[in-house]
Amino acid sequence: MKRQWLLTFLSLFLLWVIVTQLNHYLSAWHMYVFAGALYVTFTALRLPARGGLLMCAVAGLLCDANSAVPFGTHLLLFTTAHALISKAHHRIPASDPTTQLVVALIANFVLYTVLAVIMTVKAPLLGNLWPRMLFDLLLSQLFIVLVGPWYFSLQSRILLLDRFAMRSRF
Repeated sequence: MKRQWLLTFLSLFLLWVIVTQLNHYLSAWHMYVFAGALYVTFTALRLPARGGLLMCAVAGLLCDANSAVPFGTHLLLFTTAHALISKAHHRIPASDPTTQLVVALIANFVLYTVLAVIMTVKAPLLGNLWPRMLFDLLLSQLFIVLVGPWYFSLQSRILLLDRFAMRSRF
């Protein structure tokens, strides 16, 4: 079980590095990609509840480390999203890649909207911010559509490799 957590954390860390580097390069054009749902969706749908919640909490702390929102915001949002998705995962086919992508898109929309509201509560000129935030949301959703299937496949392969390694030990 510890190996599964370590491998899952490494895949979450890889995603964090990719998103952070992409945002670094996009900052020259004042654009931002938010992929918070990718941290949450697979762990909520395919991992046990306790382990998945732990991985979402770690991913939330990782995202909080370089974010402009108050520390703990991503932690709270990711764990809440994990709890809601894992509560409903028995009603949806969790291993279907299309379902995973749709859940990720819906979760990303909700998480991004909540973060946008948190960030703009004290902004004096809301009218100037919303067009940019809508464009960033569209860019984020496009990123999830393009990268999400690869990332879910990566995490599935990691779990398969871990199960194979555990079987071959006995």
